[in-house]
Formats: sequence, structure tokens, C-alpha cells
Amino acid sequence: MPQSPAPLHLAVALEGAGWHPAAWREPGARPADLLTARYWADLVAEAERGLLDLVTFEDSLSLQSADPFEPDERTDQVRGRLDAVLIAARIAPLTRHIGLVPTAVVTHTEPFHLSKAVATLDYVSGGRAGLRVKVSGRTDEAAHFGRRAAPPRLRVEDFDSPAGLAVLRELFGEAEDYVEVLRRLWDSWEDDAEIRDVATGRFVDRAKLHYIDFEGSRFSVRGPSITPRPPQGQPVVAALAHRGEPYRLAGRSSDLAFTTPRDAEDARSIVATVREAQAAAGRTADTVHVFADLVVHLDSAPGAAADRAARLDARAGAAYTSDALIFTGTPAELADLLGAWQQAGLTGFRLRPAALPYDLEQITRHLVPELQRRGLFRTAYEAATLRGLLGLPRPANRYAAVAPGAAGTHA
Repeated sequence: MPQSPAPLHLAVALEGAGWHPAAWREPGARPADLLTARYWADLVAEAERGLLDLVTFEDSLSLQSADPFEPDERTDQVRGRLDAVLIAARIAPLTRHIGLVPTAVVTHTEPFHLSKAVATLDYVSGGRAGLRVKVSGRTDEAAHFGRRAAPPRLRVEDFDSPAGLAVLRELFGEAEDYVEVLRRLWDSWEDDAEIRDVATGRFVDRAKLHYIDFEGSRFSVRGPSITPRPPQGQPVVAALAHRGEPYRLAGRSSDLAFTTPRDAEDARSIVATVREAQAAAGRTADTVHVFADLVVHLDSAPGAAADRAARLDARAGAAYTSDALIFTGTPAELADLLGAWQQAGLTGFRLRPAALPYDLEQITRHLVPELQRRGLFRTAYEAATLRGLLGLPRPANRYAAVAPGAAGTHA
């Protein structure tokens, strides 16, 4: 008897008024609200009504641009954004189940600061925090900080050149070290380090706080954190990957890889590459989810989504292109594609709504019920944490068994 497929995991990526650059001009768009907490709260509430595993919030260190490598001078597209970690923290108390995964650029930020920010998000959300780590090789973003030499200007076609590969190795090697520091800092307090005993006057057991003593070629961090170990132990770490070095980061350091396959065969190859990197890092026993990203124009009426996509392209003055596959069709047709791609080894999907809130509502109110009818998606939230929703165990603390005076010296 054939075995039923495992239920899919489903995420949405929230970006401004939607991923299409003309989405802010749609009748249902809310361009005046993009910098308000209520706008983001409404979107996440809709995603939670659809029982989605998580939402991601986009972020960057430069204004949005039609060119992924440098600024532009356009005034007809959304420009300006709020900080993703702070948005997630503001939304957390308004939600109960859905995972909250902000994006943070790790190239120009400090892991100590980010570790306590994400640990705080895990506390205020009750264990639903994650983080998507993002690298930056842009010269304009390096100029905001002035603490390191600006990288050479590269385009996609330069990535396979010796200079391009060297830049990628440096950026993603640094990101790998960065994630290691985050994880060590989250473990630098043992779970029972806080005593809070009023009778004895002992609030904390200092023997259960640990120096992490990370020494790398890019930075050194002593620790411990100032924030106790997060409720999940380790918030979920995600990475977007398109090619070799990012796949290596995903397999070696992440819990969740967002990828951009073009078809099922490409998805199968990508999954194999991530699994190879995972095995090389000695993580074969760990669960590393591989999701596919898709930009979606959805409408229940046949042809309506294509008409809307054409209207958006006309307003933008050019056909929209993306690093991810652009899907245009009905929720039932998208459910067919997700089911077929699942057979390639993908465990879930991150959908990028082309226009908000319209395409998000098509996902939650039409795609989700279709997947439920096929037995491919949950009918209720079954866990209280993001790790629980993704089937990831709460990891043991790496320092808990370390004796005083041994490696991992007590603070």
C-alpha cells in the first residue's frame, strides 16, 4: 500500500507591499501603512489564520533597488523599510503560534548584539523566534560602516571567476563563523543558571555562565551573553542559498535552507548538494529542512492571476523577474506543483506573495484548504514553538557538562 506523503511545511516571505515592484499601486494595497506596526500585525495575523509555520521579514542595509548590486534612482517603487528584528519583536505579543523569522545582514553587524536581540525575540514570542542570516558584498553598504575594505564590484556573471569565488568564500565563511558564535552565545547560560531564590538572596549561579572564547580570523568573542538561554535553546537559523558557497553555509550551519529551484529536477539536485554539505560537517543526524522559494500570483478564477500579473508588469514598465520561479495560476494548480516538487526531497516551501495582502489571502484562504483536502497540510497548530512546528528537537546545551576549570571557562 503506497505511503501517504508527509505534510508540507509552509512559510511566507513578507516584503513591503509585495514582491512585485508595482504592488503598492494595486487597489487593495496599503502604501501609507508600510511603516506602521498595524500593517505588519495584520499580515502576520492573516498568515497565522492560515496555520502557516512561519513568516520571514526582509531586511537590508541599503534602500531597495531594481539592481541587486547597487542603488538606483527610481522613485516609482517602494523605498524605505523598518528593521526586521524590531518588527518581529513588536508583532510577537500579538500572535500565539506562528514562527517569526527576521532577516539580518551579518556582514557588517556584530554577533554579540544580534544574539541577544534574537534571544529576546524568543522570549517575547514564547519560543517562536528564528533568524535568516544574510551576507552583503555591496560596496555602498560597506560605505555605511567604514570598518573594512569595500569588496570589488561583482555581477552575477563574475561569481565563477577567481575573484568572485574568493569574495563568496570570504563572505560565507564569515557567516559560518558568525552563526557558530550566535549558537555558542545562546548556550553560554545553562538552562538552570537563574536560581531566583529570595530566601538565600541568590539570583544566578555564576558557575553556570560560560565564556565561549571564540577566536577566528574575522572576530573574537569572549562571552557570555547578557541574555539567558532562549526558550528554544537555539532559535531556528535559516539561510537563502542559490549556489555552491551558500549551499555549504546552509548545510553546515543552518536549520532551514531557502532555495530557488527552477523545476523538480533542479530541486532534487539542490537537496542533494545541501545534504552533502551537511554530511561533510558531521550533521547527518540533524534535521536540516530544505524549502523552495516561489513568487506567487494566485487567483481562483482561471486566467485571473495572469491578467493581474500583466497589469502589474505594465505599471512597472517591464516584466518582473526574480531569483525564484514566478508562479502564476490557481491555488489548485500551485498545490499540484508543490506536491510534485515535494517528491524531489523538499520538506516545505516559502511563498513570496507578489501583491499584499491579496496573494497572501489567496494562500491562506484558498491554497491552504486545497492542501488540507489533499492531506498535505496541518488542520491545527500542533506545537507551541517554532522548533516544534518544524519537528526540530530542543538542542542540549554544549557547556552544561563542562567542569569548572576545563574548556569553556566559567564566567
